[in-house]
Amino acid sequence: MAESYRVGSDQRKIALYAAIVFVSSALLLVLEIVAARLIAPYVGVSLYTWSAVIGVVLAGLSIGNAIGGAWADRQATAGAAAAVLAASGLSALVIPWLLLLTARGLQQYELSILTTSLLLVLALFLVPAVLIGIVTPLLTTLALARSRRTGHIVGMMHALGATGSIIGTFVAAWWLIPLLGSRNLVLSSGLALLLSGLVLAWPLTGRRRQMLGGAAMVVAAVLVLGTLLNPALASPCEEESSYFCIRTVDEGEHPGLGRARSLVLDHLLHGTNVENDGTFLSAPYVQLMQELMCRHHHDKASLSAFFIGGGAYTQPRALWLADMPVDITVAELDPEVTTIAREQLFLDDSDMRVIHGDARAILNRLPEDERFDIIVGDAFHDVSVPYHLVTREFAGLLERRLHDDGIYVLNLVDAFPDARLARAMVRTLGAVFAHVDVWMHELPRGPARVTYVLSASNSPTELAGDRDRLHAVTRPLRSWTRVTERILSAEQGGGDAPLLTDDNAPVEQLISTLFTTGVGR
Repeated sequence: MAESYRVGSDQRKIALYAAIVFVSSALLLVLEIVAARLIAPYVGVSLYTWSAVIGVVLAGLSIGNAIGGAWADRQATAGAAAAVLAASGLSALVIPWLLLLTARGLQQYELSILTTSLLLVLALFLVPAVLIGIVTPLLTTLALARSRRTGHIVGMMHALGATGSIIGTFVAAWWLIPLLGSRNLVLSSGLALLLSGLVLAWPLTGRRRQMLGGAAMVVAAVLVLGTLLNPALASPCEEESSYFCIRTVDEGEHPGLGRARSLVLDHLLHGTNVENDGTFLSAPYVQLMQELMCRHHHDKASLSAFFIGGGAYTQPRALWLADMPVDITVAELDPEVTTIAREQLFLDDSDMRVIHGDARAILNRLPEDERFDIIVGDAFHDVSVPYHLVTREFAGLLERRLHDDGIYVLNLVDAFPDARLARAMVRTLGAVFAHVDVWMHELPRGPARVTYVLSASNSPTELAGDRDRLHAVTRPLRSWTRVTERILSAEQGGGDAPLLTDDNAPVEQLISTLFTTGVGR
């Protein structure tokens, strides 16, 4: 009878240890997904920021596993595992405070995006990852002490850890972040880790353990309440979608044009709209794109346009309100962005066709005979470049969707004067289109991050006077310079620009200067 009771008790203990391994692994991956969202308002989201997040979390997990294994060889106890779990929860609850202090501190220095991303992730997530990594070897050792099926126990613990990680990834990305927001999800994860530690310690006796558990709960309550009540720790996002941290900025009254509001996605301003004049374009590159497409089709009575990305809907709104009739289709990835534009950025899209989804997939799904006079590329998110929208195959799709006299215009961020991505885009578009040009507003005096505008077509754009200068006919009055030959020059390495394909489109490497130097900030 005693033997039977012990077997039952052992099985319950093993089940508890296994459940905690599952939960802690899931919560670690929740924190990993949240990490990229928390730092996005400061450095954006790119391959480099994701590499920093994944690398730091895996490093912390590996360090924790090594420490936990050595600890388990000396003496693995449930109390030790419970204490480490509680500590991991408290370290997660501190993350919003560390983010505030670290981000403010780093803003004082001219650091690269890559360095800033790495330092932020190290400061915020290394300690929780190490602590969670310690738990699994401790609990696995405790489970092995209660079973003769060593292979089964080890395999089960590994499987549950991996399964928890998978579930944590999907649940965080698909459900929890849009539902709770990044800050609240961090707090919830910290509390869940702390409660897991208390559950593990519950069967243990001793006044000291009870006092420590109570103290941990008090500290956690203070941290949570302090975070929720401190305005400085409030989320910078008005909305957190599955794609972006979204907020709007009130720019005040624009003389003669009414209220002005801007859209910010993560760290990047995506457009400014004024209430009473949708044709007013404050950003020089946006106005340039408008000028190019209207000059190209100056002799047409009506137009059809397809926009790759809506954002603030600044350009679709301006083109729709222009003098000539335009049929507009907008492919916007994020439905929440469209909702914000309607509610706060003066967008009336009742006469537009808005399709939510990936632009390339949408273009592939449209009826075979549907073509456009204009296609506008505005989906590049600063240094986050969707590689499938820069390739020769995508350019071929665009060419098939344009009328014979159609034009494709897009903007991209690159370094000056060594614009490696822009050169690669010229070569790639040139493999499909007969005419490709690069324009910019002002020539910097030295190395800088600039926004280029590219145009591609099979028929030349007619410009009056100087072919290398474009003067605005709309407000405000500006001029732009054609810099195609300049960025393709031998001095800039124009001859070795790669052809971008679906198989090989190293966009992050091409704009690596923006990540690794202060030029990128």
